Amino acid sequence: MEKGLGAVATILIRQGTLSVGDVFVVGETFGRVRGLINSSGVRVKSVKPGQPAMVLGLESVPAAGDELHVMETEAQTREVAAYRIQKAKDKANAVKRSSLEELFAKRDETKKLTLPIILRADVQGSVEAISDMLRGFNSDKAGVELLSAGVGQITEGDIRLATASGAVIIAFNVRADSAVRDMARNNGVDIRYHSVVYRITDEIKEILSGKLAPEKRETFIGYADVIALFTVGKGTRVAGCRVSEGTIKKSAFVRLLRNNVVIYDGKIGELRREKNEVNEVSGAGVEFGMSFDKYNDIKEGDRVECYEVQEIKAQL
Repeated sequence: MEKGLGAVATILIRQGTLSVGDVFVVGETFGRVRGLINSSGVRVKSVKPGQPAMVLGLESVPAAGDELHVMETEAQTREVAAYRIQKAKDKANAVKRSSLEELFAKRDETKKLTLPIILRADVQGSVEAISDMLRGFNSDKAGVELLSAGVGQITEGDIRLATASGAVIIAFNVRADSAVRDMARNNGVDIRYHSVVYRITDEIKEILSGKLAPEKRETFIGYADVIALFTVGKGTRVAGCRVSEGTIKKSAFVRLLRNNVVIYDGKIGELRREKNEVNEVSGAGVEFGMSFDKYNDIKEGDRVECYEVQEIKAQL
């Protein structure tokens, strides 16, 4: 994502023409076209029917399958997006009430352990594959109730639904922003972050079998934003970063996030502060340089998530 141009989405024009400067609404978000990049990676002023293009200028990332509509005024786009957001909230509340009633009714009738789950993933293909996998975890004694599944970062609506239903949120290669994380923490919502599918299946099996062993739990210790890029040595890409919260430790693990989607998960190559190699940096606003172990696809605007892994006694 280019700095200052908002969120980015790839769209396919079905009819009409989309041009730089147009205001639009797509799903529950809206924006103004700040830039268009065609399938060849070339900047263009407009795209015609049948042409895919990357659109820059969205307020947030839409869901896969959302249709884009050009509007006459920005006020119209805001009004339509606000209406759709409220409609989605009403639908979520309706799902929450019916799901809870059915959940407790089934539990009272069969004494079956049912684990309510909310799923968020990076792409629609992941949502469909993991949803199918979760629905397969059903037996006479235990099962899964998939209350909600969608593409993109964890939302406040997910936290509200999880709070009311006691659901666990499964997040595959996506994250929650700071406001949503605080909301989850305050409401005691359990968010399980994953980047490998089989770990989800293992965890669900353990929970449903009642044999949840001590597990490796991630603890987020710091975040930083990539504000500049440098190349050193034999093509090693170095990110100039600024700490936004917490601490970045060389001994810990890091993920590189782009639009709250994980694009790298591993270790730090080098960590430097004022040209000196250090073991950690901390404090909001502190600037430093870092490289990633055997990974160079870094862009300005990316976010670094630093976390430690500890073994704790798991609880249902």
